[in-house]
Amino acid sequence: MTDLSTNDRNALADKVFGLPEKRAYPMPDASHARNAKARAAEEFNKGNLTAAEKAQIDRKADKILGAA
Repeated sequence: MTDLSTNDRNALADKVFGLPEKRAYPMPDASHARNAKARAAEEFNKGNLTAAEKAQIDRKADKILGAA
């Protein structure tokens, strides 16, 4: 997974994010999708994400990864 610079992240369309309303969990490619799923699980377990937010991120990532 390549790091996204601030400029690269800002250039991404909202639809590329797992939580587009927050512009959180960018998923421009499969490696970022896998990472988003892992980070979302961590944040859910810490109580920082709702079940609905985690599910939204997982659905988006699974679609990118072809698991949907």
